[in-house]
Amino acid sequence: MSENNIVETKYDENQIQVLEGLEAVRKRPGMYIGSVSAAGLHHLIYEIVDNSIDEALAGCCDRITVDINEDNSVTVEDNGRGIPVGIHPTEGIPTVQVVLTKLHAGGKFGGGGYKVSGGLHGVGSSVVNALSSKLEVEVSDGEHVYYQSYERGNPTCKLKIIGDTDKTGTKVTFSPDGEIFETLDFEYETVLKKLREEAFLNKGVRIIFTDKRMEEPKRVELYAEGGIKEFVSFLNKSKEPIHDDVIYFEAKRGDSMEVEVAMQYTTSYSETILSFANNVHTVDGGMHETGFKSGLTRVLNDYARKNNMLKEKDSNLMGEDAREGLTAVISVKVAEAQFEGQTKTKLGNSGARTLVENALNDKFSAFLQENPKIAKMIIEKTISASRAREAARKAREASRKSAAANNSSLLGKLARCADEGADYAELFIVEGDSAGGSAKQGRYRRFQAILPLWGKMLNVEKTRMDKVFSNEKLLPIIQALGAGIGEDFNIDNLKYGKVIIMADADVDGAHIRTLLLTFFFRYMRPLIEQGHVYLAQPPLYKVYKGKNKDLVERFAYDEDERDRLIAELGKNAKVQRYKGLGEMDPPELKETTMDPEKRTLLRVDLKDAIIADQTFSILMGENVEPRREFIEQNAKYVTNLDI
Repeated sequence: MSENNIVETKYDENQIQVLEGLEAVRKRPGMYIGSVSAAGLHHLIYEIVDNSIDEALAGCCDRITVDINEDNSVTVEDNGRGIPVGIHPTEGIPTVQVVLTKLHAGGKFGGGGYKVSGGLHGVGSSVVNALSSKLEVEVSDGEHVYYQSYERGNPTCKLKIIGDTDKTGTKVTFSPDGEIFETLDFEYETVLKKLREEAFLNKGVRIIFTDKRMEEPKRVELYAEGGIKEFVSFLNKSKEPIHDDVIYFEAKRGDSMEVEVAMQYTTSYSETILSFANNVHTVDGGMHETGFKSGLTRVLNDYARKNNMLKEKDSNLMGEDAREGLTAVISVKVAEAQFEGQTKTKLGNSGARTLVENALNDKFSAFLQENPKIAKMIIEKTISASRAREAARKAREASRKSAAANNSSLLGKLARCADEGADYAELFIVEGDSAGGSAKQGRYRRFQAILPLWGKMLNVEKTRMDKVFSNEKLLPIIQALGAGIGEDFNIDNLKYGKVIIMADADVDGAHIRTLLLTFFFRYMRPLIEQGHVYLAQPPLYKVYKGKNKDLVERFAYDEDERDRLIAELGKNAKVQRYKGLGEMDPPELKETTMDPEKRTLLRVDLKDAIIADQTFSILMGENVEPRREFIEQNAKYVTNLDI
């Protein structure tokens, strides 16, 4: 732990200030945790863990354990100072009870308890308590162990001593309330991702995570002595860096703000930039990320000019050139962080921009001067990106002119719908001309458009945008959607509310789906982020019996349903295995896969951009070894393998 972060002020009941009560949390939980879906459920864990992390930021905690228990309750324990247990000076009840029952009660409002905090609003513990059917807290103060229990935010007993100890810390066990949440099932990988981030962002803090819900509990110990340098290496494990060492530097502005930056360029054509403020992942960026991007571009342009790598006639590098293939983590600690909303997705402190920009100007510039070989490789990559961007611009303009002239690239392919542009309009991207023909005949012409594709398309993970605009498979998709691509993508211009990928249920179909999803993720990410992309679910089997008027047909989407239907129809039932969409006639395709009243669609959900980025890099990138490891680890989950 850093001695510079240790808070000298005594942390007791006098530091806890009460701003208001807890009345509205159960009535409007979404205001405090975002939603009552799985995302809100997991937010409960994050709120309690954030309190322990705040103790680590204060230099008072270096070990946190998180357990998902057999009954799906969660226990979070740390070796921090422990929530104060003395009688609160204004509330007249134990301070731990104040923290757990009063909204906006905590040591993070200027009382001196915390120098830096991610849990700035002070609502975490009380909101978790309010939204839990049961919560138990144990506090160790170096002499005694104190205990209190609650139901739906209300104490069920008074604070009492249950033992003696020479240790300090806080232990919270809570059971989410089934009356509030749509699901009570915690996802192991989702929690692990959050805790792994915390370990990377707080070097020297050991986090032990155990899932006890299975016969053999999963236990993982997360510890990163190298901090965010190790984070960047982790993010790049499926990519090929162009320089071996991760670039790292830090800077401070008095006692109120500090920044750490770790970065490494890879041969990839996409960027991965993660920003954090007081350990909170600012998914919508903010001033610190803005400062990083502007500072990076300025430093690279200055270096390229001074070293004659950019000639006088050459245009400056643009931001997207400077960031091509870059993986970076920016972590700022701010005493008075200004977040947007309780979910804290964007940082508004203007001082963070200045601090990060200055850090790039001073530290990154110095690194480039001291490491000319690495500097040359980075500048050459950015100049190559600049040339490709210019080629993409020309290809984009040529594409627009072609589309404006006669839309020739779409003629004979796209079957438009009457209500194009409406939110309920649907575009089916269909594998193969045969299936495309059936889909055109079986569609609802008012709101369903059909775009047939044929053959394998471009793997955008291995190429730049200029190649996309000259690709005969992807260009029709770009033009059909009408929302642009890359930096120019504008979701407001999207012509279809649903973009539905309809491919065969075999290996080739899976490959086409992955290629399309990679394209959307890399060049039209808002399409996925805002829930516009779907996967059609055509049946695998037709189970039928009889002929003509006595014909009975049922469709099965897996082997279990097939067997159930065979038993249901009884003797003489026959089974047809669909090897491809082209084997279905238009009425069958309409009934099973296209009719909104009967079909099943899977919406593509981007829960975690970090995991998605890694997965696409592994599956579609150049490196074979990470792909082999991924296949070995996930082979047990494969169904309907076409061999």
